[in-house]
Amino acid sequence: MWNATLVTGSGRSDGQVASWPASPPQVTPAATLPAPPVLPRIKVLHVVTRFVAGAGGNTLLSARGMDPERYEVWIAGVPGGDLWDRARAAGLRTVQIPGFRHTLTPADLLVLGRLVRLIRRERFVVVHTHSGKGGFLGRAAARLCRTPVVVHTFHGFSFHPYMSRPRRTLYRRLERTTRRFTHAFLAVSPRVAEEAVAERLAPPGRVHVVPSAVDLEHIPERFDPAARRVLGVPRETPLIGTVGRLDAQKAPHDFVRMAAAIRAVRPDTAFVMIGDGPLEDEVRRLAADLDVDVIFTGHRPDASWLVAGVDVFVTTSLYEGLGRALTEALATARPVVATAVNGVPDLVEHGATGLLVPPRDPEGEARAVGWLLDHPGDAAEMARQGRQRVRTSFHPRAMCAAVDACYRELLGLPPLPARVPAVPS
Repeated sequence: MWNATLVTGSGRSDGQVASWPASPPQVTPAATLPAPPVLPRIKVLHVVTRFVAGAGGNTLLSARGMDPERYEVWIAGVPGGDLWDRARAAGLRTVQIPGFRHTLTPADLLVLGRLVRLIRRERFVVVHTHSGKGGFLGRAAARLCRTPVVVHTFHGFSFHPYMSRPRRTLYRRLERTTRRFTHAFLAVSPRVAEEAVAERLAPPGRVHVVPSAVDLEHIPERFDPAARRVLGVPRETPLIGTVGRLDAQKAPHDFVRMAAAIRAVRPDTAFVMIGDGPLEDEVRRLAADLDVDVIFTGHRPDASWLVAGVDVFVTTSLYEGLGRALTEALATARPVVATAVNGVPDLVEHGATGLLVPPRDPEGEARAVGWLLDHPGDAAEMARQGRQRVRTSFHPRAMCAAVDACYRELLGLPPLPARVPAVPS
């Protein structure tokens, strides 16, 4: 990925991969030398829709992990969300764009104008966009400003089968319009990359897969009794849990219906939903109507740790690029049941790292959870393999190295050279 071809003195390519000479070792400690000049940094603007978990969390890790001596990184997006303070604490420049919203509105023309003014004023070299709305407005603004490098990451798609046909058609056309403004495309999983090409959102051969990293330093590697105690469920009681915003995408009603089906045959089972959202009151009423006890924790900033206290982790999403909470659950070696949507089957391979079920199938989800509870040895081995996959391939360093390589290729910069040992004189 992102290699340059060496050109010989005759101007012909000989097929070798070019690289800039490696840096020689320091002759004298830097502290004893005169102060060097401050070299210019590459200015990067990330444009993201909602700066919350999921695409927002991925964007924060991408921005925070870049070399601060080489890059000056900014983030712009919808006001609100719990990641802005964390971004500023990490030394990133942040801009919450007034009027920027998740859905299309007439105010988007004003948002586009504000993005154009920001890009022109700061003269960004790279504009890197994320998600549907941020991708459209960010790339349109970059085009108007003739930004040298424009990169887009597919975390998922702004259109899906559960929206009206006219709205789905509009969102698809908007994403297709901006593909010609884009110099490189990244995708969080192979299936997401495939779907982007199939939907003509990116040209064939132009999408590079970069696994969406999670902050592994703050996630336990195995079951944590302390997390279980916080959740208030005895260790001998099977606990089924989920993490996510209680909105239509995550289908929280299906989790409750699944819980009711499990309780009908396993009355000693407990359930927990970690997160909040616009459907919380509806979901609580459904749980009461079905006479199933569900623990609702509301929003928890320590959700990735609390997951270490559940016995089986379940996602019921109707559409999902990859699933950040799902990745975090695998990182802590939790057996998982997930809906087979978008990029999820790239992460959860049926019978290898978890079990897959169709979306909108609470009965199927209940059967899959029951199977894992009935086969604890197999469930533990799937969980172990899921943890190994995430902890070896989804580290922030690997993701940021891939993003850095993408920027370098587009800017004509050589790959980062390895230092070579000194040659004896």
